[in-house]
Amino acid sequence: MPRHCLLRNALAVVALSGTVLLPAIYGPSLLTQTCDASLVHGAVQNAEEWKAISVDGFQSSAHHWRNIRDAGRFIQANPGQPAYSPSQVREIVANLLLFQRDNGGWPKDFDMTAVLTADQRKEVLATRSRSDTSYDNGNIHSQVDYLARAVAQAEEPAWRLACERGLDFLLASQYPNGGFPQRFPNPKEFHGHITFNDGVMIGILEVLDDAAEGAAHFRWLDVSRRQRARQAVQRGIGCILNCQIREGGALTGWCQQHDETTFEPRSARTFELASLCPQETAEIVRLLIRSKAPSPAVLASVEGAVDWLTRVKLLGVRVQKVKAPREEFLRHSADFDTVIVTDPKARPLWARHYEIGSNRPVFAGRDGIKKYALAEIERERRTGTAWYGSWPLALVETEYPQWRRQVEGKLPSP
Repeated sequence: MPRHCLLRNALAVVALSGTVLLPAIYGPSLLTQTCDASLVHGAVQNAEEWKAISVDGFQSSAHHWRNIRDAGRFIQANPGQPAYSPSQVREIVANLLLFQRDNGGWPKDFDMTAVLTADQRKEVLATRSRSDTSYDNGNIHSQVDYLARAVAQAEEPAWRLACERGLDFLLASQYPNGGFPQRFPNPKEFHGHITFNDGVMIGILEVLDDAAEGAAHFRWLDVSRRQRARQAVQRGIGCILNCQIREGGALTGWCQQHDETTFEPRSARTFELASLCPQETAEIVRLLIRSKAPSPAVLASVEGAVDWLTRVKLLGVRVQKVKAPREEFLRHSADFDTVIVTDPKARPLWARHYEIGSNRPVFAGRDGIKKYALAEIERERRTGTAWYGSWPLALVETEYPQWRRQVEGKLPSP
């Protein structure tokens, strides 16, 4: 029997009338071989022997595929389309390798856990040579991380090759100054900015840091890639420090996106203003406090950011969804509206955007006009964006104080 018929060494499986389509193990071309369907069933039925791997990293893209309309996608989700459970590792890996592009990356906004139909698989295979790869919505680095964890359970050559190709894609997409664009290759307009939102830069650097430091799921990685990952993380930290916004000489937080040349804060979509952003700031600080022996520059960066987050938290208010007539928008529908109400007992909140210089919460609709109250923008955006959240709460109250105590004795003398 040809080795490409064995699921144990296959990149992906597509059962179509007794035919199994297999991407070649040592390259992106496709082979078509005929195998008995019982082999397919027998190779994947023992999900209980696998340790479940978290699929949380895929949830944003899965949500977009299933719930946010986009006529441009090459496959659309069917109503109620089933998904594999986290313990079905082989099936999920098969999806990852099916969706992987020839350049090593992945297209965004598809569900890596979906049980695809035969027609959907055909469509995915037909688009394999596209360069529509994007880091948006937690994409690509989540696939690399998942594959690494799968390889740690069963070091199958095909899985390892796919993970290495994905890791090489991460490394190739980094700017010389350490930043990462939202899209690669050929980033254009705001997609070329250094991108912190939607888990782009921090998600990439966390995976590269795990690879560099030999985390349990990356112990199989070769020394050369580990060293390249370490250098990429160092460049990335340097970029983060260069991007941090100063107000009156004091270090504060970060914008969702920064200029890839000057490091200045930049707007993205019309409703994403150049501003100070607590969610991204909290994610950046969580990356920085991975260090147990921070440099003076990293320490100053963290302390400046935490001080800013503490100063701009909002007390005595909470977000409330109120019932409203159902309305259909271009990309979503809503039978509610979002309002801010007074509540003296509410936990601290942060706005998504703060005006640089004044630290006032700011909002914008699709017209891009800055507003200072949520009620002043259109309902489509009030219900389509999370304008408030508790993203930094655990960091400010627990994670940062614990880290500060841990590193206290390791800091250089003033």
